[in-house]
Amino acid sequence: MTEFDRGAIRAFRFTGCQFDPATGEARLGYAFDDGPVMEEVVRFPGAPFALDGARAEAVQRALRLLHLVAGVSYYKAAVPPQIVIEGEGIDADTAALLTSIYENGLGEFAYRNGLQLRGKIHFPVAAPVGGPSVPKLSSEEPSGLKALLQEAPAVGLKRHAVVAIGGGKDSLVSIEALRALGIDQTVAWIGSSPLIRACAERTGLPLLNITRTLSPRLFELNRQGALNGHIPVTAVNSAILALAALLQGHDQVVFSNERSASYGSLIPGTGEVNHQWSKGWDFERDFAAYLRRHVAADLRYYSLLRPFSELAVARQFARLDRYDQHFSSCNRNFHILGERPAQRWCGICPKCHFVFLALAPFMPKPRLMTIFGRNLLDEPEQAPGYDALLEFRDHKPFECVGEGRESRAAMDALADSPAWREDALVKRYAREIRPQLAPEERGLAPLLEASDDHGIPGELWGPLRAHFGA
Repeated sequence: MTEFDRGAIRAFRFTGCQFDPATGEARLGYAFDDGPVMEEVVRFPGAPFALDGARAEAVQRALRLLHLVAGVSYYKAAVPPQIVIEGEGIDADTAALLTSIYENGLGEFAYRNGLQLRGKIHFPVAAPVGGPSVPKLSSEEPSGLKALLQEAPAVGLKRHAVVAIGGGKDSLVSIEALRALGIDQTVAWIGSSPLIRACAERTGLPLLNITRTLSPRLFELNRQGALNGHIPVTAVNSAILALAALLQGHDQVVFSNERSASYGSLIPGTGEVNHQWSKGWDFERDFAAYLRRHVAADLRYYSLLRPFSELAVARQFARLDRYDQHFSSCNRNFHILGERPAQRWCGICPKCHFVFLALAPFMPKPRLMTIFGRNLLDEPEQAPGYDALLEFRDHKPFECVGEGRESRAAMDALADSPAWREDALVKRYAREIRPQLAPEERGLAPLLEASDDHGIPGELWGPLRAHFGA
């Protein structure tokens, strides 16, 4: 097998993108140097799409954004020093957004591969319209650089939320909250997970299943030794759902990222590395502003759970019971191909550890054990995994889990609970860890209060806060 020599590659090229309204198929092209084009295909159900002038232009702008954001999956294979955008160039605003996504979203990837990417990713900014390096655009040109340099117009989208579902507790809390607030919604997901589909169908709402097919060439490069690792998949999915919302004529793209997502793992000698950076507030705020300025002024992007901690979301989920035998936050489920897994919880990964711990203070013990099929807090061999969640002798895992202080607060509450305090890991916490913590490091109540940092539409915030009892 030929070895992939990433050091010999000088440039990563964005070769072009197309969308066919008749088929609902978007094609995104990428290449290294003068090598073959790697083409990704994203398929949107509902074709053919009848798009009017203004919305057609917005779709083209959203397609271009998707092309640029999704390129992160391919760029990481070699991280060459030069980035080339063929055809129409981009403005400084777009370059700044992309640089942030690639630098921050590839933070864990860079750490694990021993790379330093900060200050080394440069998206080329085109000269002003009519400048020497950019072809002059006619006054009738509906898309491209000229459109990017203007404030985006409103395109007449109707009030309807496209809500991302991932099969876990968070998106289900958002879906039920929007239902309670009377917001029409469509449940959307990307990929072929049977577990997510089963959860989505359980909601009883309209469904939108989008498929994303990566270029086979990328997997071939991986087999040949290309760099690989974690990417900001939420950023890519956000761009996909923004385009989906425009195709459907809907005005809201809603995710379910809580405020804990904004905090990463503190690595000695390295600093903060956030596995879930594109689920954080910085990305949400910048991406939402970009969509309004450069894609469509009436397209809203926000996380319904941003003001709340993981524990507040867990408390809200515990008030539901219709999804107990359908949801799963265990990432190992989503690595399995074929039929729906028989076991929805592996019981040994950081996600299983954290979800069990977060729900325990708010859910009757028999119910929680029925969901998981076991009591993870009474298994002494699980201590290292929980130590990482507690940030005790280890850093927070590279997973979408809550902050260390949330895990400590939950464990502290269980140490005072007659139902839980005799379990092996709870007893160990009370004996070995609790004496080392100051009282302010253990309190549960402050973590259940809502924050004011969010992008939730003003008319929804008051009713949502009341719905959570926060």
